Amino acid sequence: MMFLARVYVTLKPMVNDPQGLTVKGGLHTLGFAAVMDVRVGKFIEVTLEAPGRAEAQQHVERMCRQLLVNPVIETFRFDLEPAPV
Repeated sequence: MMFLARVYVTLKPMVNDPQGLTVKGGLHTLGFAAVMDVRVGKFIEVTLEAPGRAEAQQHVERMCRQLLVNPVIETFRFDLEPAPV
């Protein structure tokens, strides 16, 4: 079966986010004064083939831990669904 994983990578709360601060400043400059905080992360889509959902989840988890995420400063979550045909 083909699966589509949508991986969301974010900085851990205790990690400074200079890019987020820059975006927040830009939003304030544009008049969005109600914005209190901005955190910038990564969004990754991975299409993979696996015999079943459990195996696909295991593969995505391993991909995240081995390459896609820096576990020292980032956390991740992912959604998994059948890939569109």
